[in-house]
Amino acid sequence: MNRKRILVTGGAGFIGSHLCERLLNDGHEVISVDNYFTGNKQNIIHLLDNPYFEIVRHDVIEPYYAEVDEIYNLACPASPIHYQYNPIKTIKTSVMGAINMLGLAKRVNARILQASTSEVYGDPDVHPQPESYWGNVNTIGIRSCYDEGKRCAETLFMDYHRRNNVDIKIVRIFNTYGPHMHPADGRVVSNFIIQALKNQDVTIFGDGTQTRSFQYVDDLVEGAIRMMATEKDFIGPINIGNPNEFTMLQLAEKVIELTNSSSRIVFKPLPQDDPKQRQPDICLAKEKLKWEPSVQLEEGLGKTIAYFEKIL
Repeated sequence: MNRKRILVTGGAGFIGSHLCERLLNDGHEVISVDNYFTGNKQNIIHLLDNPYFEIVRHDVIEPYYAEVDEIYNLACPASPIHYQYNPIKTIKTSVMGAINMLGLAKRVNARILQASTSEVYGDPDVHPQPESYWGNVNTIGIRSCYDEGKRCAETLFMDYHRRNNVDIKIVRIFNTYGPHMHPADGRVVSNFIIQALKNQDVTIFGDGTQTRSFQYVDDLVEGAIRMMATEKDFIGPINIGNPNEFTMLQLAEKVIELTNSSSRIVFKPLPQDDPKQRQPDICLAKEKLKWEPSVQLEEGLGKTIAYFEKIL
């Protein structure tokens, strides 16, 4: 067994906690680094019985030192409510966090993967979005702290690679859902599920025709691990998402159906710079990673609803 020592920043977060569990199950030693701004120790507490798991409370804005083989850089608030709560902190996490983790990777000769985002495409005028598309992003809007922070992090990764030969990988993550989502993160799947379980009005911002593509968290983790394992000369960026596209109205109706809720759907104004459509082109992931999502929306929603029923 080729046991690796792997650092996961944001390891107590929604995606990070699933990644830590999968890496431990694959036989690796894992260090979770998190400042618990949006992460939750409850997401990883069940992993502490594993002698190869270590948790560290640390903010990636400050340098961190460890001997590791691989780094997954996931640390950053990812929902509009959380990243707009402290936008300066958000962009510092993306930029300074990338600099500090890239510096660590350079020092210890580790491979490092950046969890970038479909938000780098902004409100796209190309549909679906291929990796070659440069995006349509408002640099001074209320979402810019996240969008531009992630775009800058990609730039830093590429420059560390070109100038210092750091071994990098970049994945662009599209809308992801599943257990361990923060119940107050304001994301559409968790919002709809909680409102439906409480038989409250299900709130759609806009007219409900805007679209998203939803991938279950297990599919994302599989794609990220496959990307980390690719040959050194393939660095990405690469889209990881589910290309099946749904309107907000379709999602709301499906959640109400699966929860047997008496909720009704209400409409509110669309927030500034909210993308009208988002769908990944995953041709590159199919070619390079032999990856495509296997969990479809109804199955994934069922698992996520069961999680929220338990924690509510």
